Amino acid sequence: MSESKVRVRFAPSPTGPLHIGGVRTALYNYLFAKQHGGDLILRIEDTDSQRFVQGAEEYIIDSFKWLGIKFDEGAGFGDNAAYAPYRQSERSYRNYVEQLLDARLAYIAFDTPEELEAKRREAPNFQYDASTRMQMRNSLTLSDDEVQSLIDRGERHVVRIKVEPDEEIHVNDLIRGDVVFNSSVIDDKVLFKSSDNLPTYHLANVVDDHLMDISHVIRGEEWLSSAPLHVLLYRCFGWEQTMPAFAHLPLLLKPEGGGKLSKRDGDRLGFPVFPLEWRDPTSGELSTGYRESGYLPEAVVNFLALLGWNPGNDQELLSMDEMIRHFDLSRCSKSGAKFDYEKGKWFNHQYIQKRSDREIALMFAPFTAEHGVDNPDPEYVEKVVGLMKERVSFVRELWDLTYYFFIAPVEYDEKTVKKRWKEDSAAQLTELVDVLAGREPFDVEGTESYVKAWIESKGYNLGNIMNAVRLTLVGQGIGPQIFHLTEAIGKDETIRRIKRAVEILG
Repeated sequence: MSESKVRVRFAPSPTGPLHIGGVRTALYNYLFAKQHGGDLILRIEDTDSQRFVQGAEEYIIDSFKWLGIKFDEGAGFGDNAAYAPYRQSERSYRNYVEQLLDARLAYIAFDTPEELEAKRREAPNFQYDASTRMQMRNSLTLSDDEVQSLIDRGERHVVRIKVEPDEEIHVNDLIRGDVVFNSSVIDDKVLFKSSDNLPTYHLANVVDDHLMDISHVIRGEEWLSSAPLHVLLYRCFGWEQTMPAFAHLPLLLKPEGGGKLSKRDGDRLGFPVFPLEWRDPTSGELSTGYRESGYLPEAVVNFLALLGWNPGNDQELLSMDEMIRHFDLSRCSKSGAKFDYEKGKWFNHQYIQKRSDREIALMFAPFTAEHGVDNPDPEYVEKVVGLMKERVSFVRELWDLTYYFFIAPVEYDEKTVKKRWKEDSAAQLTELVDVLAGREPFDVEGTESYVKAWIESKGYNLGNIMNAVRLTLVGQGIGPQIFHLTEAIGKDETIRRIKRAVEILG
């Protein structure tokens, strides 16, 4: 392992869509690598052939491209000949298995699934380890000739690591400190399967980290229990000097704070747990994603960064460069982080405000088209967005707040009419039409002063006039400041809407 170069990896399994917790793990790896001038590698751990899902790898790569988390090398991001391949199914691990077998640090086991299940029924807390392995059907209890005969007959088998009991294994964790395990709690894990000629996660993970010069392994807390086995494997291969530093991140917890965040929590409470929309290729079930739900990628990244880490100050809105500058594993929490999805909406609101009116107008275009407003003037849409975007957390919410900028009311809210349309409203607004007709330019400040001066000169009630005007322009008692609305829709449309309302409401 190079001592001068930080190299970290994110290593998902293509068994389904990328969970938002995995996104956070990849983000922390990215921030750590960039802060130290290092590299981030995407490695696909596809050795579980039974759980492989078509399209999952492409989904993972597309997710990171949308989020703006850039890998320096790996599947979908370019190869480095010194470290490829980046898919475990493309690498041969047989030599490493043979090395462990020759050193008698591993052994071959022929136990069938039925035999193992019978043992579990016989001993509820059964663990395949030093206390039970001599009762099983493996190369420790069979002669060499018997083992060879079984292999020659094509008998399915696995290779298990031989864990010596009652030894202390220290995992030096950059977040949790020195974590000590007793080897007796570790079973003789399967490292290789003859059924598909593939290694399991444990062996492939360690071999690949070594071959790829991985300097730090930053992963979720759920992998902490596998860390002592990985330490043992580094010892077995004689690679102690190249062992990466470990950092196990806190879990993402349910919004209520108890238990690990799951897809069911998102379904139950109405928020996504995947970055992009995912359709299960087997069931056809569609799960929404953050992108399709209207989140901006920078909002998702900022939100996730602060779930389990803090920059050391009260700053909440952080650009990617600021996150890189402040990131420090020592400021990661040891305890789980509650997934506050409402805070995620707040971040999206903030980042909508940071985007230009033109950018938001372009994002809003599909929603105007969906409601029959085809090819509106881009400058007009931009102006409308500028008036109203501070009120929304998602671009899709703009339509319900701005439809009256594009479509004149054809009916008027009954409750608002009863409350705001007075006996003299029709007469007063008919006068107002003549006042507005003579106003040039039809700007916000000038028109407001002009109309208010007329109202004062006539002795009319300002509130009554303004509320009635809003009703004629919008159809109900909502909307921005009146004269921002009149300037936006223009003089002719303002007068047309007032006249129509007077005609209908009387």
